[in-house]
Amino acid sequence: MSSITTFQLLTAFGISFAAGLFTVLGSGLVMFSKTPNPRVLSFGLAFAGGAMVYVSLTEIFTKSNEAFAAAFGQQHGFAATTLAFLAGMGGIALIDHFIPNPHETLDAEDPDFQERRRSHIARVGMMAAFAITAHNFPEGLATFFATLDNPEVGMPLALVIAIHNIPEGISIAAPVYFATKSRRKTVLACLVSGLAEPLGAVLGYVFLKPFLSPAVFGTVFGLIAGVMVFLALDELLPAAKRYSDGHETVYGLTTGMGVIALSLVLFRF
Repeated sequence: MSSITTFQLLTAFGISFAAGLFTVLGSGLVMFSKTPNPRVLSFGLAFAGGAMVYVSLTEIFTKSNEAFAAAFGQQHGFAATTLAFLAGMGGIALIDHFIPNPHETLDAEDPDFQERRRSHIARVGMMAAFAITAHNFPEGLATFFATLDNPEVGMPLALVIAIHNIPEGISIAAPVYFATKSRRKTVLACLVSGLAEPLGAVLGYVFLKPFLSPAVFGTVFGLIAGVMVFLALDELLPAAKRYSDGHETVYGLTTGMGVIALSLVLFRF
């Protein structure tokens, strides 16, 4: 990669920051919408999942391969890309195993909440915030480095991560708001979790800056591709299916792939 300008850094950080703030939007759906449409949410989740898989396998994986090929040649470069991709999926799978990402319903009056005391539900909300915060670090790193290398890839990726962050905000806000009835605490909990994305971007850049090279970028992009595909298959698509009442999942999946594919084509003109 050529020398990085201050404008590039600020743009990449700003996009990562904006994507993280969509977690707060999830809190708004809990606090202000008594009857959110689960079919719309299903379509949106599947849309994000399809877009995430497409951009990861067509753009980010390719960028990893190009970077590794510049460092090690075509044959060894492709092998290194594949290893980085698998390592990304394996790494996020370990995080998900030890810190499971919770999935709450849209309805704060759900009987599951009613059966538990408010103090316990508040702890559930804090645990959800902690788990989602841990998952947000690699997402922030993905958005930042993808945008830093090429905004044409980073911006669509940021969009699908932003959509993905809305139900994560719901997972935090539903138990916190039900337990505390405080809009301020609910928004704050979602905001802190969302800010993990730009924080992950900053920490990733600070630690990797002294070592930036084609091999490092190849590793980062390979890991990012693996992480994004795992998140789409493990979280977005199953969640979309839970909320669906028909074919919303497959429609959203194919629409997400199509929209991102067209956007990437248009960015090249």
